[in-house]
Amino acid sequence: MELNLILAAMATYVLNLPFGYVRQGFKKFSVMWFIAIHAPIPFVVLFRHLFGLGFELYTYPIMVSAFFLGQFTGKKARIYLDNRRVIEDVEIYDTKKDRN
Repeated sequence: MELNLILAAMATYVLNLPFGYVRQGFKKFSVMWFIAIHAPIPFVVLFRHLFGLGFELYTYPIMVSAFFLGQFTGKKARIYLDNRRVIEDVEIYDTKKDRN
């Protein structure tokens, strides 16, 4: 049972990475922001069923933590990649400026 819990938590974490990434692009508390948070919930319920976890109380802290950690990591990845793109754009602009 514990291995199934770990596997379901890992699947939940990985599932939430792209949703956290997308969520970062929307205004906070907008409709799309809420959809990005709540859309993976049916899949998490499916993971619980497929891994045979049921809804025992001891599984909730681990699964909820995996859910929000995946959202948070996806959000941080979006921020990091957006900042990196801005820096690369500035470097390309500076390089072109130096040629003239």
